Amino acid sequence: MNLAGSKINFLGDSITEGSGTSATDKRFTEVIAARYGAVCRNYGIGGTRIALQHTASAESIWDRNFTSRVEEMDQDADAVVVFGGTNDFGHGDAPLGTMEDRTADTFYGALHVLLTSLITKYPESKIMMITPLHRCNEDNPRGDGNKAEDVGTLYRYVSIIREVAEYYSIPVLDLFSCSGLQPKVPIIQEKYVPDGLHPNDAGHEILAEKIAGFLMSL
Repeated sequence: MNLAGSKINFLGDSITEGSGTSATDKRFTEVIAARYGAVCRNYGIGGTRIALQHTASAESIWDRNFTSRVEEMDQDADAVVVFGGTNDFGHGDAPLGTMEDRTADTFYGALHVLLTSLITKYPESKIMMITPLHRCNEDNPRGDGNKAEDVGTLYRYVSIIREVAEYYSIPVLDLFSCSGLQPKVPIIQEKYVPDGLHPNDAGHEILAEKIAGFLMSL
């Protein structure tokens, strides 16, 4: 697709919202808009998850899961980009569930609900998913450590996103595989992901180029 003049809705969490950047114009959405002439609408809300949270969070806004926010997005989008899942891994309490689930109570089910909602609302638009980025605690099956039992590593969540997106033939930009951002490598953390999770200005430059390039290939 040609990005110039295209209207793109970005649904995401704190990375989309810009946590880790020095100013809003350093977010990957604004970088794409300035560099390619696209109209980028940022619907990122920090702390939010794809699936429903069963136990209320300290801040109610964190429980505004992705599926509940589809209707709030502008209708006239040429493309919709979904970038989430890292908070489901980190502190979500929804079980993973199974591929057969069709409610937002599990991670699998929430992905089904989310993608069918987006396809229904935007049947003529380009829809794409982005996998979570690597993070320093990605191998802990209890995420940030507060889950009552082992659920899954971040890789497991990434694999489920790939699986469900493939079911709907939705293209996936697999940044887990190709971003070049692995904060477990000290120099990468220092230069691009200082807190081990949220990319800084330089990291968002990388995100902007990866995302824009993928959009242009659709």
